[in-house]
Amino acid sequence: MTETHRQRFDADQTQDIETADDVSNLPTEVIDINEAPPISPAPALTKSEVRTILLSLMLTMFLTALDQTIVATALPTIGRQFGDVTNLSWVITAYLLSSTAVAPVYGTLSDIYGRRSMIILSMALFLVGSVLCAIAPNLLILILARALQGIGGGGILPLVQIIISDVVSPRERGQYQAYFSSVWVAAGIGGPVLGGLFAEHLHWSVIFWINLPLGVLSLALLLPKMGKIPVFHRKRKVDWVGGLLLMASAVIIMLVLTWGGNKFAWGSPTILAMVGSAICLGAAFVVHALRTSQPFLPIPLLSGTVVPFAIGAGACCIGTMIGLTVHLPLYYEVVYGLTASEAGFALIPLVAVSVLGAWIVGRAMTMTKHYKRLAIAGVSISACAAAIMAFATPLPLYVLLGLLSLLAVGLGTVFPVTVVSIQNAVPRNQVGTATGAMNFFRSLMASFTVAIFTAILLTVLGPHVSIGAEHHAGTTQGIDAGDMSAAFRYVFGAAAVLLGTAAMLVVLMEERPLAGPGTAGAASAMAE
Repeated sequence: MTETHRQRFDADQTQDIETADDVSNLPTEVIDINEAPPISPAPALTKSEVRTILLSLMLTMFLTALDQTIVATALPTIGRQFGDVTNLSWVITAYLLSSTAVAPVYGTLSDIYGRRSMIILSMALFLVGSVLCAIAPNLLILILARALQGIGGGGILPLVQIIISDVVSPRERGQYQAYFSSVWVAAGIGGPVLGGLFAEHLHWSVIFWINLPLGVLSLALLLPKMGKIPVFHRKRKVDWVGGLLLMASAVIIMLVLTWGGNKFAWGSPTILAMVGSAICLGAAFVVHALRTSQPFLPIPLLSGTVVPFAIGAGACCIGTMIGLTVHLPLYYEVVYGLTASEAGFALIPLVAVSVLGAWIVGRAMTMTKHYKRLAIAGVSISACAAAIMAFATPLPLYVLLGLLSLLAVGLGTVFPVTVVSIQNAVPRNQVGTATGAMNFFRSLMASFTVAIFTAILLTVLGPHVSIGAEHHAGTTQGIDAGDMSAAFRYVFGAAAVLLGTAAMLVVLMEERPLAGPGTAGAASAMAE
């Protein structure tokens, strides 16, 4: 890097370049320090502008988080109106498939064409998909519209995380994770309630129409300030072949995890053929990425002493949380005799208390050099809590909820550390690619964990039990509480193994110094 370029980097950007994960081992076509992306000459953001940007990003994230939770409770009403309950689960599956597949696409394209154009594109597709969902005349059109909505919504989360990295320095970035984690909690708790109210007292289409004012408001707040956000993207050729290979492999994997053990037996020719196809496409993607000069997702970017360990740890934690969230309602109903609504309330310790762990670690990251110690301690405690549940279940309900709260706090400590570590370890012009890849692998791991937990329960209880995201109520009649407790011993044991693996990965991850702010404005913007 020339002296002129170096002078144009602030403390945050200089640290990112100096701590780039194995930059020297990457191909010069992928990361060429002598071709550093131009840095925006725009004036520094004021505290008020940082606050406005962060609030608009929280609203944008709330939009996609709410959409993933508000639809489920309206599904019975939708099925009755269209007279089709057989294919109703595709309303959720179509969104999950498309949103997972495109997450790395938006990350990579934001490094090429910039954050502003990508956030506009993702929001536009999401809102157009919402309108088509609301006016859908039949279930097929609704499913296709949900897929389009997922293509837009799948870019929102990684783009929000990427824009945060452009606005806030690595050392300060962790404390904002608690704010954004609280958005998911609010959506997780409020979404099902709003979905039920809209479907029962208004019309199910309102759950999609509500996205329009929220989306327009978030863009109105964000876009005027985007011009002052530093620019790190670099125009280059887009590797569409690599992108299509990766997306095709991801879609097939998601279908395998969705259909396996439910629509098709795991050993059926259909599932085996799909697994083989996914492996072939994945191998073709790797070979293509290694041979092309500017790959869609550089394989060396996923190597080193930080990125693979942080991605793995975060994926294990998010997979455990999603897997338990999907399956615990069945456990509550059978073992403790709770109603469906009571079981939903009993999930709050798991989904809400994690914000506390994220807040504690986020604040600590601004003040301590050894920021990963709290994450190691937190996820180790989570693993111990899961192990206790595995060995001691059934427990009194209040004890179980206490252990789940402890588990959730530990999970929350991992998310800020892994996200910031990944973004701190790669060059600035590849933060989008790395963040998109992180979200991609997290989504895959969440689906994999749900499939594993489902397979465990079906193996112990028998294939007659309905289990899955769309079967919270399940087919619980005839299931003995003792049998359910025995089955969940293995589920909790699997969760303990995943969390123990996450703890080991955080231990192995290199703890690199985090750059502080160039000015003192950003850190306190939300507090004022």
